Order: sequence, then structure tokens, then C-alpha cells
Amino acid sequence: MESDSPSSRSNDYMIWWYAFGYFAAYVPYSALTKALADGLVPGMTGGIAGFELLPSTAMASLVGMFAFVSAMGWWKFAGRRKFLGVEFPCPTKWTLLSGFCTAAIIPTTTLAYTFTGVSIVFMMLLMRGGVLVIAPIVDIFSKRKVRWTSWVALALALSALFVGFSGKSFEMTLVAILTVAIYLAAYFVRLRFMTRLAKSNDPDAKKRYFVEEQMVATPVLVLMLLLTGGMGTSAVAASTWSGFTGFFSQPSLIVLIAISIGLFSQGTGIFGGLVLLDKRENTFCVPVNRASSVLAGLAATLALWFFADKKFPSNPELLGALIIIGAIAVLSAPSLMENRRAPAIRNEKRPLPDRLAIIAD
Repeated sequence: MESDSPSSRSNDYMIWWYAFGYFAAYVPYSALTKALADGLVPGMTGGIAGFELLPSTAMASLVGMFAFVSAMGWWKFAGRRKFLGVEFPCPTKWTLLSGFCTAAIIPTTTLAYTFTGVSIVFMMLLMRGGVLVIAPIVDIFSKRKVRWTSWVALALALSALFVGFSGKSFEMTLVAILTVAIYLAAYFVRLRFMTRLAKSNDPDAKKRYFVEEQMVATPVLVLMLLLTGGMGTSAVAASTWSGFTGFFSQPSLIVLIAISIGLFSQGTGIFGGLVLLDKRENTFCVPVNRASSVLAGLAATLALWFFADKKFPSNPELLGALIIIGAIAVLSAPSLMENRRAPAIRNEKRPLPDRLAIIAD
């Protein structure tokens, strides 16, 4: 039975603070990424290719991850293995695989905002709406109860994608399509592992999963980029290698912005991961996570429109985003109502003297 202590009830609301942190990190992350990709920073003569931007942002994310986990003192929650008599934090095979999925999510999210001809809001409709659709599917696979509201929200999410596509022609290249596909596949696997291993009443299990996943994700990402740039001969490989060798000769402002993108990216990973690791069902946690990012994407787009004279979001994009938020509201309402009803139900079960004492207070 779950505790009814004040600390337990406050923990139920921590997800909203995590969601705010996700929003606060996501706005500058997406806006600055788009600004560098489109060459909007003063002094730039052209945009920076997405694969050239990834190495610097990935290395900054790696530093941010180690700094956060160390500052929180969470290394102690990770599993341990001995090597040459020295104990090291070590992931399990499941958190290792989840870390690989996260290593795929990080660069695909950054790349999504670097494609020309495709807006932030439209890519968010594809990626955020897609994960929203995945949430009840993961719950079914995990044998968790899926309420009728989830199916209503699924229909709304699909409607939002249709509206976002309508009336426009987008330059969706093969790379852009593959980026979205990899992002959604990685999220599906990651949510499955989270549901199985970490979504429980044990706070240590959540922290253990978080640390073990994070300690894999960013190092693997940097290694993948090194292999892509150092061993390939394609234009993508050349652009990636340039990100390691030539990018830091750029003007200091551009380098500073790229490092900031990496740190903000890690911030979205930290707060977004903590939202998803909440003990409640995915049909609650995913909408909270998606709401933060959709609102952040709109805020970033409006910021670019206001400060950099970029295009204002189109009516289909705005309508699609509103429908996604409506789907989020449909999914979240039952859980929020249950949280509000739970204290009253528990009070009704108290002995009469206890209830009278509560009323008197």
C-alpha cells in the first residue's frame, strides 16, 4: 500500500516541476539549434549542417551529464563491477540497451531542427505526436491497463498529424524521414525498458535506472560520432569529422552557442527522463513530457519570429499543436482527478474520531 505521508503526496507533484525544467531547457535548446542551422547568429554567412553541429553539442552533453550526476551524488545508486580490484559503476544489460536508445534519441532530436524547409513545430508534431501514440501501445505490451481516454487521445494525435500535413508541401528528405523513424523506434524500446525496470514505488530503482542509462547514452553518442566521422567517406562523415576538427575554429560566439545547445540538450534529457520515470502509467507520463516539449517548441518558434524575423507558425501547425495539447489534456485528466479524489477517499476510511479531528483542524 502506498504511503499517505506529506512527502509521498509531494512526490506525486514532482513530475510537474520536472516538466517545467524540461520546458525551460527545451526552449533555448531548440531555438539556438535552429538559429545556428539557419545562420541567424550575427556574423554568420551561412547555416551550420546538423552533422557538423553534433560533435560539439554531444561533448558538451557528456560533460553536463557527469556534472549533474556527480553534483546530485547519484553515482552510488548505479550497479557495481570490479575490474583489477577496483569497483566501478556499471549498467545492467537492460540499461545498457536503453542507453543506446537514448544515444539515438539525442542526435535525432538535434538533427530534426536543422533541416531546411521544415519548421520546428512541424517536426515536433511528427516526433511528439508519434511518441504520444506509442504510449498506450507500450502499456498494452506491458500488460498495464489502458483507459478509453487513451484511445480518444490516440485519435486526436493522429488528427493533429493529418492537420499538420494538410495544405503544405514539405521538403522531407530521406535523411529527415529516417531521423523521425529512428527517434520513434528508440523511444518505443526505451519506454518498454523503463516500464519494466523503473516505474515503481522504489525511488532508488528510478535513480539507478536514470544513472545507468545516462552513463551509457552520451559516451556512446560521442563514440558513434567519432566512428562516423573517422571511418566514413560520405558527405555525412566529412561533415561529422569537420565538427570534431574544424568547428572549434569558428568565432567564439558560435562555439559558445553550440556548447550551450549541448548543455540545454542534456537538461532536456535529465528532466524529460525524470518525467518518464515517474511511477505512473505511460499514458500519464508521456503526455506530460510531450506537453512540455510542444509548448517549448511553440515558444521557440515565436522567439525566432520575434527576434530573428523567422516565419510565424502556420495555421495548420498551430491547430495541430493545439490538438496535441487537447490529447494531452484528455490523457492527463483521469489521473489528475484520481489524485484529487484519493485523499477524500482515504479520509472516509478513517475512524470517525480521526475524521472529526481533521474537520476541527
